[in-house]
Amino acid sequence: MVHNASYSYHYPLNQFSHSMTPFGFLCCDKPVGMTSRDAVNIVAGCLRKSNDGKKVKVGHAGTLDPLAEGVLVLAVGRAVRLVPYVQQQSKFYRATFLLGQSTVSGDTEGEVTVRDDLPMPNRNQLDAAAASLRGTITQIPPAHSAIKIDGKRAYDLVRAGKEVVVPSRQVIINHLDITRFAPPEFDLDIGCGSGTYIRTLGIDLANAAGSVAVMTYLRRYAVGVFHERDSIPIDEIRNTDPCQFLRPGLDAVGYLPSFQIDDDQARRLINGLDLNLDALDDAGNVVTSGDAAAIWKGELFAVVHRRKIESQSYQWWPKRVFPRD
Repeated sequence: MVHNASYSYHYPLNQFSHSMTPFGFLCCDKPVGMTSRDAVNIVAGCLRKSNDGKKVKVGHAGTLDPLAEGVLVLAVGRAVRLVPYVQQQSKFYRATFLLGQSTVSGDTEGEVTVRDDLPMPNRNQLDAAAASLRGTITQIPPAHSAIKIDGKRAYDLVRAGKEVVVPSRQVIINHLDITRFAPPEFDLDIGCGSGTYIRTLGIDLANAAGSVAVMTYLRRYAVGVFHERDSIPIDEIRNTDPCQFLRPGLDAVGYLPSFQIDDDQARRLINGLDLNLDALDDAGNVVTSGDAAAIWKGELFAVVHRRKIESQSYQWWPKRVFPRD
């Protein structure tokens, strides 16, 4: 994929800074066969080389399985504290499923069982099934997943021969569209909330149409504002300084209410003190609860939380502060 140079980010020295420490996000394009941890390790190694051997913390904002490709958002430096805000953003996928076949894992890793006894659904049946799976739905994640049960990964328990019962969960499906139907294959375009298992979604769709299915392809093409058109291939990052591709911390919290702060207010937040300011939502209403972004000199300086104090007034208290070193 081609990256968008407009997202390159450089860290200006300021009165709170004594050195330049990497801070921001990498929108990576992970290939099939690589784990999310592999990608983290590659970037961490590159950052160490470009920062005179100094270790820089790196974390991912949502696992992408080895069999899947596409957008993997990596947080660099103190930006790892913003990972939960990235994870709250919608995720977008393209997937291909094969009807009339099933595996224990739900993808092509398991042994395939062919179900010739089941009829092949038509397009109208699949469309009706897709319509029933939009909105807030209940989903049972696959046993071959990284979900922890009693402190252990579900797939480790399965591999050890133990019976695994994965609890159901509610997930949000913003859109679910069949973009191609060429029996026995069909393609899906999916927009969903965090925690959704795409292979389970496709299998549930096939089941609702009277069949079974196995996922043969998966690509995540966006996580919120992090889109594949701006993503950087891991191989390109491997041979250069990742800092040139960093995107600002604001990209993680762009959906939050925000307000500008001055130098004195920035110092208050550094010292753990509150701010008495108004932040407006998209409708122009004063925000009286939740989180907001405090912006200083065009950069994310802090995530603050609105709460009442004894005097019954609302004030913003520092939740995560990101001063320069």
